Parts: sequence; structure tokens; C-alpha cells
Amino acid sequence: MALEAVAQLAPVQGKARIDILDILRGLAILGIFFMNIPFEGQTAVTMLLRPQIIGWTPLDQWSWAFVEVALEGTQRGVLEILFGCGLMVLAARAMRPDGPVAIADLYWRRNLWLLCFGLLDIFVFLWTGDILHIYALAALFLFPFRLLGPRVLLALGSLFALGMVVTGVPIYVERAALVAAAPGIEKKVAAHQPLTKDEQAKHKDWQKLLDRRATGGEMAKKIREMEKKGHAGGFLAYAAMNIGFYFEFMLPELGLSIAEAFCMMLIGIALWKWRVVQGGRSTRFYAILMLCCYVPGMVARAIGAHEMLSPVPIVHTAWITQEPARILVSIGHVALVNLAVRSGVGQAVLAPFKAAGRTAFSLYFLQQFLAIYILFAPWGPGLFGKLSWSGLYGVALAVLVVEVVLANLWLRAFAMGPMEWAWRSLAYVQWQPFRRRRSTAPEGAFVAA
Repeated sequence: MALEAVAQLAPVQGKARIDILDILRGLAILGIFFMNIPFEGQTAVTMLLRPQIIGWTPLDQWSWAFVEVALEGTQRGVLEILFGCGLMVLAARAMRPDGPVAIADLYWRRNLWLLCFGLLDIFVFLWTGDILHIYALAALFLFPFRLLGPRVLLALGSLFALGMVVTGVPIYVERAALVAAAPGIEKKVAAHQPLTKDEQAKHKDWQKLLDRRATGGEMAKKIREMEKKGHAGGFLAYAAMNIGFYFEFMLPELGLSIAEAFCMMLIGIALWKWRVVQGGRSTRFYAILMLCCYVPGMVARAIGAHEMLSPVPIVHTAWITQEPARILVSIGHVALVNLAVRSGVGQAVLAPFKAAGRTAFSLYFLQQFLAIYILFAPWGPGLFGKLSWSGLYGVALAVLVVEVVLANLWLRAFAMGPMEWAWRSLAYVQWQPFRRRRSTAPEGAFVAA
């Protein structure tokens, strides 16, 4: 198709936007900083050990528990759902028999550029845990699935969670057997009684688990060495540390991360087709959906969080429940926000987050820049490794408040964030309007789905 035809496709703006999607995106991109900041502001070894190590005042306990149960993994879950919805918004015209091929071209071009921005985040902004390249790679496979029915999409989207359950059960059973046998074996060792070959193997495994629980094992040793070099040298050493973390710990898990994101995006498409995400269901529906997702999801996650506090190796139900619970709580968040915007108070509280959703791309990069280049950099104020859970989350909250204010002020003069402008201009192969048009809807006005 000619370039002129491609250029006629334009981003959705103004009154055509669906506000609930912007609110959800804004909340998710802001909330994801609570998950990132411990890895940016604390030694990574603490993530392998018990959370009590970096601080365990009552405020630390409550803040850690809230993030672990309500937010951990669910913010990226909401973003993954929104990626599926974004495909449906973009491809609405392509769903018709005469839909232009340019939309498919645009879709893949957008995601290829998103992949480039993700690589920029890793190798320039130095953020090891970048999600953009994962979402871009997952979304590249998504377009052909847009025509499937919601039930089929939900079934396919549940396959990753099912796989996590299937692989988690034998791990749980094996650990349960080891935990049950360990006291008797330890008693025999203390009494200098001979062990069978099976008991010797279990004793060796148990000692490894105890060492890993206490010190973090070989992985922790490697992390300590990398962090010591990275924070003791200049910029090049610091950059090498962060990029090294990506190749050492993130890249080997890339396939699993893409599979998780892809399946959640399929669930997002299903929820869109059922008119769940965009506010097309009744208030009663959202209330029931929220309860049905939150109760089992958060109970499972609370149990998993409690298990993480054990000073000795134990069995973890999260090996089985983690992914299903993450999906449930993520959908519960979608239901809660849809429920909240149906009241005047809810609209007033959530209205500022529309601007955050419309500048989410820029805010995500701003978070990494502030954390990695200023707050926790070797040349920064010396906060790295010094803050407890409440301190880390307090810093995150302060940054997010500033971002919300900045986003709302920015959109008074500009149509989109600077990173959004660059991404869209590249994707549409045409410079996009940057200054705000006077005819666009005011930020306080809600638009029906």
C-alpha cells in the first residue's frame, strides 16, 4: 500500500479516546514503579533472601505486604490486558472485510519500534527489568488471534497459568517430601547414625537449601561481585553492571516472559470482546467480578507472601498458585476501576490518572532515569542499599505524585508525551502533532465507552 494511504491512519485522540483505558494504563504504569524500585534501590541479593533483612518495622511490614499481595505482578498484568485491548482498538477497521492492510502494517511497525525503545531502555537507560521489549515481542504474534471468539481466547490465554500449575505441582511434592524427611535425617546425623544413600542425597539437598536460604547461594555471590564493581567504579562500570544483570538473569528467562505476556494479552482481547475492560457491563457485574477475582486471588497471594517470611526452607503454595492468582487480581483491578468510575467521587479521584495514561510511555522512561541515573546512582545522593521497604516505597510514592502532576500540566500544552510523540511519528511514518489542539476534550470530561 502506498505511503500516503498509511499516513491517513491517525492515532486515536480527543473525544474518540476511551477514558477508562487511559486511567487503567496510568494506574498500571505508575504502580509498576513500586515493583521496580526495590531492584533499583537495594542490593539484588535481598530479593533472594528474606524480606526482613532490609528493614522490618510495622510500616515496613505493612507496605511490603500490600505491594506483595495487591500489586506485585498485577500492574504488568493490567498492562498486558491493555495491550490486547489496544490491538482491538487499532484493528477495528481491519475487522471488516474491506479493512485496509495498512492497519496490519502499522500494528507490526508500532511493535518493532516498541522493541527498539525497549532496547534503548536496557542499553541506554540501563534498566535491567525493561518490559517494553517483552511486550513488543509478545505482541508481534498477537494480530492473527484478533478474530477468535472470547472463549477460545480465554482458553488459550490460560495455558501459561496451567503450565505453571503443572510444573509447580511436582516441585511442591518433592519439596514437601524433603521437608518431611529432614528432621529425622538431622536427628540421625546428630546421633552419628549411618544414612542410607537416599538419606544422604536428601541431607545434601537440605543443606544446600539451608545455605541458599541463609546466604543466597552462588547466585547471590555472583550478584554481590557485580554490584561491588558496578558501584565502586565510574559510569562505564555502572553501565556494565546493569547490562550484565540483563544478560545474566533476564535474558535466560525471556521466553517465559514473552509467553506470560502473550497469554495475558489474549485474555485482554477476550475481556474486550466481552466489553469488560471498556466499561460495557453493569455495575452489578463489576462488583461480582471484583469479588470473584479478589477473594481467591488475594488469599492465595497472602499465603504465598507469608511463606516467603519463613527463616527455613518450606513448601510454597505459590509455586502452584502464583500465576492463576496474578491473573485473578489483575482482572480484579480492572473491575475495581470500572466500578469506581461509576460514582462521582470515583471519577474525581481517578480523573488525574487519565493524563498519566496518555503519557505512560514517557513516565515509564522518566521513572528509570530518576532511579538509575539520579536517586540510586553511584554519583547520586547515596541512597542505594540504605532504604528499608517503607523508605523505598515512600520514594516511589513521591516520584509518582510528581509524575501525575507533571503529566496533567504537560497535557495542557501538548497533545502527548515526548516519547509517545516519537513512537507515533515513527510508527505512522509522519510527524504527529505535538502541541495541544484547542478543540480536544478537557481532561476532566469522561468519555463513554
